[in-house]
Amino acid sequence: MNHCCGLIDVHTHWIPEQFPAYVGARKGVAWPSMAPASHACDRHVMIEGKVYRTVPDTSWDPDKRAKEMAQMGVTHQVVSPMPELLSYWLAAEDALMLTRFMNEELASLQARHRKQLTCLGAVPLQDVDLAIRELERAVGDLGLAGVELGTNVNGKPLGHPDFQPFFAAAESLGAAIFVHALRPAGMDRLVGDGLEQVVAFPGEVGLSATSLLTSGLMARHPGLRIAFSHGGGALPMMLPRLQHAWTQMPPVRKLMNMSPRDMARKLFVDDLVYDRQTIQFLLATYGEGQVMAGTDYPFAILDKEPAKRIEDLSLDEATTRLLRQDNALRWLARTSLDE
Repeated sequence: MNHCCGLIDVHTHWIPEQFPAYVGARKGVAWPSMAPASHACDRHVMIEGKVYRTVPDTSWDPDKRAKEMAQMGVTHQVVSPMPELLSYWLAAEDALMLTRFMNEELASLQARHRKQLTCLGAVPLQDVDLAIRELERAVGDLGLAGVELGTNVNGKPLGHPDFQPFFAAAESLGAAIFVHALRPAGMDRLVGDGLEQVVAFPGEVGLSATSLLTSGLMARHPGLRIAFSHGGGALPMMLPRLQHAWTQMPPVRKLMNMSPRDMARKLFVDDLVYDRQTIQFLLATYGEGQVMAGTDYPFAILDKEPAKRIEDLSLDEATTRLLRQDNALRWLARTSLDE
């Protein structure tokens, strides 16, 4: 098939080759570090003296990343930190040191590889004032396209009133926001190993996205460009129920002065659901103008065939172009990849 345009992968992750040493005054800080792994191309991400994840060198090596992008048919990646590095559980001043380092590294990466990579930074959202200041620096001074946020901040949902000033600032700055599952709810209900990403993440993302609807945040900030990973998780299945309650139950109606279905169609989502029928469900739920390609590169759960996922939908050329490129460009507030 002759593709109509490039393919932008909005869901990819980055880890630095090395972390700076912790220079703060606190003891016992869960500061990340890197250690050799058994394979020469891999490294262990160490947190509190334990291996958090073993990662490939494509996590930080842009040349090797570019080769794998070509193999996957991806022309451009939106790169965000490995979510655990958001470090909301650190003291805010320590988290700020870490996020400032990451933002500077990501800005340098973006500057050197602008044709292939657009980078999103991080902010210490456990302290909203510090987060706003670092957002201003990341977007205004360093030139990052926006930031990645975790789905909750130490158990507090993103729709909580405490975070309203941050989202107002993001709207004002024109920052793109990418929300990724982090330390999900419900882990105590899972039976079996290795299920956090597989089963708990979609539920967590759905809860986070719903909080932005029931708090009224999406209605109050119509210019906010916010994308949710994993297709918005469980939100598409919960949305008809929420819509019905909004029409039938006064307490739910009071929460939102706009219909949940209409607000959900203001969200962007990736198509990382691994299934043609489910992607079609995303298109019906959010609209053809809100769904973008995503792979979770370079981690083990990644979708290696993002182009084929879209091709298998048998969409017309205009809609195919939306999913492959144009929706992502609009989310990033760019008119082309040549900017």
